[in-house]
Amino acid sequence: MMVDRYRFAYFAVFLYLVRVFEASAGDADPLYRACVAQCEKTGCVGERCFPHCKFPSDGASVDGPWYLQEPLYLRWKQWDCQSDCRYHCMLDREKEREALGNRPVKYHGKWPFKRVYGIQEPASVALSALNLAMQFHGWLSFLILLNYKLPLKSKKTYYEYATLWHIYGLLSMNSWFWSAVFHSRRPDVDLTEKLDYSSAVALLGFSLIIAILRSFNVRVEATRVMISAPLLAFVTTHILYLNLYNLDYGWNMIVCVAMGVAQLLIWAIWAGVTRHPSRRKLWTVVVGGGLAMLLEIYDFPPYSGFIDAHALWHATTIPLSYIWWSFIKDDAEFRTSNLLKKVK
Repeated sequence: MMVDRYRFAYFAVFLYLVRVFEASAGDADPLYRACVAQCEKTGCVGERCFPHCKFPSDGASVDGPWYLQEPLYLRWKQWDCQSDCRYHCMLDREKEREALGNRPVKYHGKWPFKRVYGIQEPASVALSALNLAMQFHGWLSFLILLNYKLPLKSKKTYYEYATLWHIYGLLSMNSWFWSAVFHSRRPDVDLTEKLDYSSAVALLGFSLIIAILRSFNVRVEATRVMISAPLLAFVTTHILYLNLYNLDYGWNMIVCVAMGVAQLLIWAIWAGVTRHPSRRKLWTVVVGGGLAMLLEIYDFPPYSGFIDAHALWHATTIPLSYIWWSFIKDDAEFRTSNLLKKVK
């Protein structure tokens, strides 16, 4: 959906700013630093002690038999000794700050979230899962519409953009899946970070291709290939660069924002000039996605340690996803109806 594409552009900006301002007020606090240093030596924060502090960050056992090693779900979450020390020192420090009437501050570039069953940002994970479900519902209803409700020609659909939207649906579901995984783990886990970035860039690039092909009504296969090939080559090269050479947050931000803005302009202009019967739905997504971006700009601490501006932004994409897939289905019906009229 269009708002998915903006999500990646602005999420790239968000992560870039996190890296730039990684030395936040919270982790610069001497009391917090002293707490973490003491915890890493003793394995305890107050009366809470962490047995896995006997293990280094790579999860390997320092001493003791196998049954003393970290549980599998903790190793999958990558919560090592340093992570737990930082987390519990952060919670204790925030309680002290709250008692003094001070506002929450960021630690290592992130707001102080409260874990739920080991999940770093439970609200964002849950909303990412709901977005995944909405994308699956939209794609499945689109599939049913094409194959069981609209007329077929030699067992094939009349709609010329069906294959493109199928690929888009699969890329969207893949991206939201890795978004959920990324928010459930630490932001510095290299594998999940790269998978989230790669899936986001792949969807962003393919969405740009669809925006160009649909808005300019490109139906000739050779022309589609000539338009798509350079963009696919660029996106593939960019993903390989991020994964194999350098995960450059600044460069990735520029690429994502450029592709996101290009799509916004293409769809906005097309919505303004087309006589498509569902252009109001398209405008709703364009305007709604733009307003939702304000949540990314207006950053605020998580309410009760769970819901922040980014999580609320995830919430806004759920209804917008429904409207977007509704537009896609309307477009399939509109194009099929026009083609049938020409055949008759």
